[in-house]
Amino acid sequence: MWLEEGPAAHGWADDQVWTAARVRTLIGRKFHISYSVSGATRLLHRMGYGMQMPARPAAERDEDAVTAWREATWQEVKPSGRRPARSSASRTKRA
Repeated sequence: MWLEEGPAAHGWADDQVWTAARVRTLIGRKFHISYSVSGATRLLHRMGYGMQMPARPAAERDEDAVTAWREATWQEVKPSGRRPARSSASRTKRA
């Protein structure tokens, strides 16, 4: 299968990571059809592929900066947790 050959075999030599955008491009090249990135992601999931996360955090990660951001900035920008009340999109009144 083309995915098993790796990205470099298909022209992406800069890193060895398949992204949904790259898979979308590969599908277009091989089958001459157009998929959206989300469509390619759903197709990959149906085929048994999933997201991969790094095994360990990046060496450059600054834990003190992350903690400071969580305590200061995140508290200001996070959603309140409340959902808006349900409302009707209809302009008509109930009978």
